[in-house]
Amino acid sequence: MDPIINWLANLPWWPAFLPADIVVWVIYAFVLALVLPPAAMTILTWMERKVVARIQDRIGPNRAGPFGILQALADTIKMLTKEDITPTGADRLAYNIAPGLVAISAILVFAVIPFAPNFIGSDLNIGVFYVVAVGSFGILGVLIAGWSSNNKYALLGAFRAVAQLVSYEIPLVIALITVVIAAGSMSTVTIVETQTLANNHWWFLFSMPLTFLIFFVAGVAETGRSPFDLLEAESEIIAGFHVEYSGLKFGLFMIGEYVHMFAIAALSATLFLGGWNGPFLANAMEASALVGGILGFIYFMIKTFIFVFVMMWFRGTLPRLRIDHLLDLGWKFMVPVGLVNLIVTAVVVKLFQPASTAGIPVPAGPLAGAPALQPVVLLISNLLVAFLAGEIVRYIARRSRNNPGLRALAAVES
Repeated sequence: MDPIINWLANLPWWPAFLPADIVVWVIYAFVLALVLPPAAMTILTWMERKVVARIQDRIGPNRAGPFGILQALADTIKMLTKEDITPTGADRLAYNIAPGLVAISAILVFAVIPFAPNFIGSDLNIGVFYVVAVGSFGILGVLIAGWSSNNKYALLGAFRAVAQLVSYEIPLVIALITVVIAAGSMSTVTIVETQTLANNHWWFLFSMPLTFLIFFVAGVAETGRSPFDLLEAESEIIAGFHVEYSGLKFGLFMIGEYVHMFAIAALSATLFLGGWNGPFLANAMEASALVGGILGFIYFMIKTFIFVFVMMWFRGTLPRLRIDHLLDLGWKFMVPVGLVNLIVTAVVVKLFQPASTAGIPVPAGPLAGAPALQPVVLLISNLLVAFLAGEIVRYIARRSRNNPGLRALAAVES
């Protein structure tokens, strides 16, 4: 924020009695809290309709405004102004609090996401831990919404949602810990700055592809989007945990979903694609901190929207998973693979550990003299863990296929 604050304070007409830093922080908080959520829902809704329409060989919204861009705005206004209904017998306090919890949990993540060099809400030294902590609010909001609605379908949907979210929270956290170990810090800014050749690191997407895959799949499951949209499986439990909500409260759930999707995409760009890093950024920063910040912001948004597009691509192409398959994938595959990958990554980082960490003398690793090899070894170890996991899955599948009892059961079901 310092370049913007300095630029504002140095304007000739800026009043001396008005602190520029307070103005910048108030505007930043206002944008994150009140502008970003509805804007994200409006823009991403339009974008998703267009992307899915192209996948399905359709045009998508094309009547309201150029390219149909006003259609999403019209739908937003309609949703936020519809009648608000509270079911008879609902726990009114919990019923009204739940949508806000879901939306706030997604919005709070952006406090520690670095959008550009020197442009972050708060560079916490426990930024990754903060992300995990505030993300749990969403699970609480979902459970409260289903329980307080006084509807058995909503309660069933809440139970399934909590089972799914808790299941995939664990591999998500394991992947985050793996990144923290590789970067040597829980600060999101430090993680971004680590992913440069000057620091003997590649983007973690290329040096730790398995870790990225675990994080991204778990993140998509956390948002409750296809193919993990069991939270609102209309064919099974009507609309899931939010079936009794309408108007503004239902809009808050939609805001929570799309802001959460944007947050997962932003975190993926931060943790695995170097955040704001990109070509010519160092030269731009030397010329002007403000110009460098704008260029870094452009890089960051391009990377973020790549991941947003991939999530929309999933929705347009992949079928919904069955609930038992969904939980099996999380508990029986992603959690053990993530744990093995975490241990292997920790061993590799220990091998390349320098003689001092954060100014504290520590025993140097046997390969500390060749730090440039660390990303190569990380890549090999990730691919090796993925290969071994695939072979184990193939062996178990082959053994199950040859089991006489299972073959007889499959013959009866067919």
